[in-house]
Amino acid sequence: MEIFNRLESEVRGYIRSFPTVFTEAKGALLTNEEGNEYVDFFAGAGSLNYGHNNPVLKEHLIAYMESDGVTHGLDMATEAKQAFLQTFEDKILRPRNMRYKIQFTGPTGTNAVEAALKLARMVKKRENVISFTHGFHGLSMGSLGATSNRKFRESAGMTPPGVTFLPFDGYLGEDIDTTEYLEKVLTDPGSGVDLPAAVIVETVQGEGGVNVASFEWLRSLEQVCRNHGILLIVDDIQVGCGRTGPFFSFEKAGISPDIITLSKSLSGYGLPMSIVLMKPELDIWKPGAHTGTFRGNNLAFVTAKAAIDEYWSDDRFTKEVEAKAKLMRDWLEHIAESYPEGGFSVRGRGMVQAICTEEDHSLADKITAAAFKRGLVIETSGSNSEAIKLLPSLTIEEDLLEKGLQLLEESVVEILGVKPAPYSRMTAGAKK
Repeated sequence: MEIFNRLESEVRGYIRSFPTVFTEAKGALLTNEEGNEYVDFFAGAGSLNYGHNNPVLKEHLIAYMESDGVTHGLDMATEAKQAFLQTFEDKILRPRNMRYKIQFTGPTGTNAVEAALKLARMVKKRENVISFTHGFHGLSMGSLGATSNRKFRESAGMTPPGVTFLPFDGYLGEDIDTTEYLEKVLTDPGSGVDLPAAVIVETVQGEGGVNVASFEWLRSLEQVCRNHGILLIVDDIQVGCGRTGPFFSFEKAGISPDIITLSKSLSGYGLPMSIVLMKPELDIWKPGAHTGTFRGNNLAFVTAKAAIDEYWSDDRFTKEVEAKAKLMRDWLEHIAESYPEGGFSVRGRGMVQAICTEEDHSLADKITAAAFKRGLVIETSGSNSEAIKLLPSLTIEEDLLEKGLQLLEESVVEILGVKPAPYSRMTAGAKK
């Protein structure tokens, strides 16, 4: 690790949580230079939904590279982009009766958010945007304005303008519908909240601590937007592409966002790629008004198409994700019930789950550090790092998923200094 400590900036983060040199990656396993294997419950912060070096995607990628296909194309027309667009329309948009134009932005998620916010402000000719407590939308200046965590905002050296923060679902308690508060401030000229161009929201706040918006709240939020002529932007960068089961995280809520941002696992292979989906009438961009040298990552187009073909041609993959999600949830609830000393609660949807330590915020960091020593890569999230966030690849084998959950429980037992309470899937089923 000496060269990283000597030459790499102090800004480095994950290397501090996982202090080893990784050399190989396959599926849901990482291997370090000593040959030690780690179960990966991190999955590139959600950019590896189909695992490391997915063999199906790799085959298409290698074949494309060996054919001397276009690698870098800015926004020129290429065969790889054409194939991706057709596949996305045929297998993602049309089956869901969704009509959207597709904008290829710079390759990072924050660039997609920047484009979405710019577009909304252009369309509505208004500056203000509503974002929510514990929201995370990126760290470039525009998207940072919609990101709530003080740690990130203070690093900007200034207060990013143009955003008003309001309480997310559950922020004021389970019995308070915060969309009613939003409706109130929008109808009261004395509230101090300017009529926004857009509301931007994550259906599940991953970085914010795995806070889950109910479907009822999302539908109510959409209605408030319709009542006041406000655009609804859903940031599906981390919890889209199947993370909650369906391809889009908002599908079961039955809402129709005006703008959607996608990135992370869109390419399926960890290759940088981001898009903005916008309803056709909103596409008022002038040519070149939002540009970027790397908005044409054709290698990412190839693997994104392959991922859609492989996993989204029918609903089988969604059902597999939902079955694994139940296994995760049952085991986490077992941990919370069996070790009350930790003061744990469980939250999440699909295969983004968390066990949270509201009483002792240092506990989550201690548990994840112990887990890494046992061979589990897992991170914390939340404004106080109170949530141990489980983000395994969606394709993880069930036995490997169980192994990771077992390692997590052993780490909880170690840090709490308590006796283990063995988990049985049959017992968990009986409890339900």
